[in-house]
Amino acid sequence: MFSLARPHRDDVLLAVTGLSGGVILWMIGIHIQNGRLFDAPWVSLLPLVVMSALELLRRSAPLTALTVGTLALVADQFTVGSLATLLMFTDLVYAAVLYGTPAASRRIPVITLLLTVATTVGFVAWAPSADAVLIGIVVGMVSFVPALTGASVRNHREAAEAARLRADQTALLAEMDRVQAVTAERSRMARELHDMVANHLSAIAIHSTAALSIDDPGTSREALGVIRQNSVDGLTEMRRLIGLLRENGAGGPPGAAPTLASLDTLVGQAGANSASSGLTVTLEDGREEPGPLPAPVELAAYRIVQESLTNALKHAAPGPVTVRLEHSGEVLTVEVSSVLGERPGPRAPGSGAGLVGMRERVALLGGTIGAGPEPRGDGTEIWLVRAELPVEERTYRT
Repeated sequence: MFSLARPHRDDVLLAVTGLSGGVILWMIGIHIQNGRLFDAPWVSLLPLVVMSALELLRRSAPLTALTVGTLALVADQFTVGSLATLLMFTDLVYAAVLYGTPAASRRIPVITLLLTVATTVGFVAWAPSADAVLIGIVVGMVSFVPALTGASVRNHREAAEAARLRADQTALLAEMDRVQAVTAERSRMARELHDMVANHLSAIAIHSTAALSIDDPGTSREALGVIRQNSVDGLTEMRRLIGLLRENGAGGPPGAAPTLASLDTLVGQAGANSASSGLTVTLEDGREEPGPLPAPVELAAYRIVQESLTNALKHAAPGPVTVRLEHSGEVLTVEVSSVLGERPGPRAPGSGAGLVGMRERVALLGGTIGAGPEPRGDGTEIWLVRAELPVEERTYRT
């Protein structure tokens, strides 16, 4: 399609150079053929000027330039000819393949090859001689070789562009993976922070409320002791988390993540924190082999128990809170039950983030979890949290 776009400066340079070279060759009397229909030397300037003007269109309208240029080259054969006209035509063939449509870039090399073969065969059949073969070679050098060169350059450019696009896509995917990894890490840190601190802060909130609402020195002193203990434990957990986030920190290696071996301490602490609310916390370990399990499983089980005890401290009615562990086959079962109902005294508010965090932890391990009311034999209801965690060695999602 013809375009009136401003010519590229390189095209202008080619046009000016070709026209100037052709004029210089004409002035010194250098021509490429004799005995033509129009043998006046000045006539060869007309195809030269047309070919030079077409050089301005080699990028904006390559097919139009090649079509008109072919007619100009044919017209040049009826004159004494100009080497500059012939060279500029080869550039038009090259540009038509390089800058033309994809269909043109595929067809022009084929057409020029067939033209070269047909010309060679025709001249050899008409006048078998070395000159006939030479004419075929010249036609190939003028048409097929430039077309083949343009196709090669275009293929290399397209391959480089495809490689650049793949690199951009790879960089984009890497950035998306990085953002996803950062988001997942932030979610993991949020779960860890909530599970570590919520238990201690809930105990602090309940006992500080009790100390403020009950005017009894003994009760206040006991509440302050629980508050201090939970504050110290919470700070210890916070330091451990900060240690996990540091890289080569000066404070030494971070503390180990809690395991199921620490449940006795956790249950004992929860029992001390909830005694004033009428809760009694017990641990029933029904595992046949209480040996170590994969670290992600032990950490998830510990946090599930910790969060369930925190929820019981906030919401459970006075009565027993039971933690049960069972390990059968390839599944670790964790159950935490508490009495469902209203209870007197202060209660800490909840946001629901604990249940969400537990579900996320279990989902990362490929397990299942349920939380809700369950009927008891005496007509009352309990709140039961039950999680089943696979314990086989495998790569866990993070």
